Amino acid sequence: PDDAVTREQMATLLYRYGEFKGYDLSGAADFSSFRDAGLVSDWAADAIAWAVHAGILQGDDNNQLLPLDSATRAEVATLLQRFLEYYAA
Repeated sequence: PDDAVTREQMATLLYRYGEFKGYDLSGAADFSSFRDAGLVSDWAADAIAWAVHAGILQGDDNNQLLPLDSATRAEVATLLQRFLEYYAA
């Protein structure tokens, strides 16, 4: 519980919350074009595909998702804001 949350974990948390709330999570993007797509854990692949499709998770300037990097407070706030805006529309 004291570990930092990774970017792929954050996407998975939002994805599972969306499932719990009954949101439409059917959209999925092919994220294989990101340079580090191979680092995405198998258990997080569906959540990452959905988050990229929804525009909630975006790559950096080097076309990387950075799935195993710790999410900063600013990134967590941004992901939450994008999630809320995506489902408020």
